[in-house]
Amino acid sequence: MNRNVLMAGGGIAGMAAGFAVARVGWFAKVFERAPEFSEVGAGVQLGPNVTRILQAWGLGDALKHVAAFPAGLQARSMNSGEVLATLPLKDALNTYGAPYVTIHRADLHGLLLKAAVREGVQVHSDALVQRVHQTPDDVTLDVMQNGQLQNHKGTVAVGADGVWSPLRQQLLGDGLPTFTGHVAYRALVAQVDLPVHLRSQDVSVWMGSQAHVVSYPVSGGEYLNVVCLAEGRLLDDEAHNLQALQTWNAQKSEAQTLAELYHALRGACAPLTDLMAACSDWRLWPMCSRPAMQGAHQHVQGRIALIGDAAHPMLPYLAQGAGMAIEDAEELALQFCHATPENAPQQLQQFAQARWQRNACVQARAVRNGQIFHAQGPMRVGRDMGLRLMGARLMDVPWLYGYDRN
Repeated sequence: MNRNVLMAGGGIAGMAAGFAVARVGWFAKVFERAPEFSEVGAGVQLGPNVTRILQAWGLGDALKHVAAFPAGLQARSMNSGEVLATLPLKDALNTYGAPYVTIHRADLHGLLLKAAVREGVQVHSDALVQRVHQTPDDVTLDVMQNGQLQNHKGTVAVGADGVWSPLRQQLLGDGLPTFTGHVAYRALVAQVDLPVHLRSQDVSVWMGSQAHVVSYPVSGGEYLNVVCLAEGRLLDDEAHNLQALQTWNAQKSEAQTLAELYHALRGACAPLTDLMAACSDWRLWPMCSRPAMQGAHQHVQGRIALIGDAAHPMLPYLAQGAGMAIEDAEELALQFCHATPENAPQQLQQFAQARWQRNACVQARAVRNGQIFHAQGPMRVGRDMGLRLMGARLMDVPWLYGYDRN
């Protein structure tokens, strides 16, 4: 029997998994439906739990060339601008043995793609996985590529095809993700184009009522990634429009976008409104999700595994979406160190048992963080008071950043 792993999806999850299993002696094929391999979106935060893996994979130097290494994380009041608490991110290296970095999604995807190709991973773009079949001995992907339906046989298949995963629908049949009522407005601005007082090499989180703004450097600090996450409308009355929900890059007119932003940020302090006014080309991302994972069966069925957003969509309030996908990839590789074509289903079950509870915990904590970030009334007062009193102790998450499967 062969030792082929077939990946449906060539984003961060699929590329990381393809590279990881290739490192331990398996042959990986990655099928991406887009015409070319790229990543949409803007910035990504990677905690020490993730950069530790990238360093172990030999990608530490590549990361240094494209990432930013913020000195601190500031929690601020959206209305007054007061710095409520600061977490020194530079301490992460000493505390957790790996740095905290911020990076453009395209840069992260690019370094994973280069590493995968270098490791012998076979990548196919413009390749739509339509269906997966499995027997007790192998799997087959039906792939539409270059206008032709092709069949690819392998030992196992991995669904890394995102939050709207067709493979998940075939495998679990548990319906589509639902719109959370939260919308992210994203912009990327060159730091040199910002007034000096708005430039930053830190992560800043401005917390208000039913909205917050996060900004951080990417591309070696040359750009500032700015995201406003607000509870509100999508595209007018399109909250139930499937096409509108599935986009990362929806756009409205500049006037309409600014009107919605200023409504979400009403009462915000001058430094924050100045930053928002300095940004343009805003893109909308409607946030859709699923309940936290309920069991290992949502990761693995027979010879087919689901990873990343296909298995456990993450809301961005803990900044761990890409991180959990990379942790999934690392665990998959650890199990494949002991796998043979014959015992692959058993090793996939070990993978599922090792991952589902942690992913469920991170999903739930992200939801809770969103409630805290957007708190109103007495809860908001308590949040701000707690940050003033406890500072970094309240912001650090050792159970998350200290995780090391090895």
